[in-house]
Amino acid sequence: MIKLYIPLFALCCGLQLQAQTVKAPWTLEQCINHALEHNIELKQKVQEEERRKVDLHTNKHSWLPDMNASVGQNFDFGRSPSKSGVIVDQNSANSSAGVQISMPIFDGLKTPNSIAASKLDLKAATASLEKVKEDLAINITSYYIQVLYNKELLKIADLQYSLSNKQIKQTEALVDAGKVPLAQLYDIKAQLAKHEVSVAEAQNSLSLSLLDLAQSLELENESETIDVVVPATHDNIEKYISSIIPADQIFANAITFKPQVKEQEFLLESQKKRLKIAQAGFYPKLDLGASYSNGYYHYSGNEDASTNIAFSDQLKNNARKTIGFTLSIPIFNRFQVRNSVKHARINIQSQQLMVDNSKKILYKEIQQAYYNATASLKKYDASDKSVLASKEAFSYAEERYAAGKSSAFDFSQAQTQYMQSLSEQTQAKFDYIFRTKILDFYNGTPITL
Repeated sequence: MIKLYIPLFALCCGLQLQAQTVKAPWTLEQCINHALEHNIELKQKVQEEERRKVDLHTNKHSWLPDMNASVGQNFDFGRSPSKSGVIVDQNSANSSAGVQISMPIFDGLKTPNSIAASKLDLKAATASLEKVKEDLAINITSYYIQVLYNKELLKIADLQYSLSNKQIKQTEALVDAGKVPLAQLYDIKAQLAKHEVSVAEAQNSLSLSLLDLAQSLELENESETIDVVVPATHDNIEKYISSIIPADQIFANAITFKPQVKEQEFLLESQKKRLKIAQAGFYPKLDLGASYSNGYYHYSGNEDASTNIAFSDQLKNNARKTIGFTLSIPIFNRFQVRNSVKHARINIQSQQLMVDNSKKILYKEIQQAYYNATASLKKYDASDKSVLASKEAFSYAEERYAAGKSSAFDFSQAQTQYMQSLSEQTQAKFDYIFRTKILDFYNGTPITL
């Protein structure tokens, strides 16, 4: 009994291990979410956003006082200043400590404009991050649909191989009945070998597309185990036709929220703030300063050494407290401020061109997406009609061949035409789906299948 249970136990363990290695297929939403969490370029953009947050934090606290402390110890030998300030022959030691505080009161509005510019830079960095997320979602969708397309092509290749295999059996029966020559059987077997190669090529294309998807998800080590959920693709025209909206209507909506446009607009406003920062150099600046210092003096080497005052008494007598204001009035600075203002104005003009160009590129992309979607719809509709016609032609050829009334060449031609129309239909179908998803993307609709 024990010997009987051992192989059963091993079989159960093997099945359990196999079940653990088989992973559930991924949906498009899962692929996009995983990519958003693990994509390296996206992580770099997150770091850029964090740097902008640090810059904003720095500028926000520019109004705070600047406080520094200092401690010093000096030794003089031979000649050193006395209490009265006269240089005499004596040795002395001087210990000092102090605290200095400086605080800007008015800086020509440079600080508030720097804070505003940093806020706009942060918004621009956030918009740039959103742009990378959107581009990543589109790329993942492209890879995902390519996998679905290659799965369909593999099915078509398998169907073609199955039909050729069926044709061999029919031809063998016709050869035995003396209705067709033996040479036709050899020709069909040669076709079967070609179709077997086509199956292998289709399988390889599917594996490569899965590899591309896995790499885009940062899953290089799991490319052989990943698979995707195949959504229902019937009634595609009716399902996605609502996504085909005129380009001008999509653009009017997209320009209000698309991150590539918002990023440039934020940067334009930031450049306007930087112009005011540069203009602050024309204004006077007022700073508040305060300090406290103290010291201990010790003399040796002559009669003054006997008059050294105690440490605690010196701390009471030597304390110095200072508070004051400094007004800095710019008069001539070698045209640095004037040229900085000119540079700022040029930067505003350049950034305005960037805003206009981003809108122009967006409109061009939406126009192209719209025309591609409408063209793919027409192609998909035509491919459906082609499949119906070629299928009828193939059925008719199949009946004639089974009755021995047509040649193997005619039957093979009808079969090839039918398979070709199926391939074209598959390509048109997934191209149509992808093009409508692009329009959804520009219109702000989440990408789903």
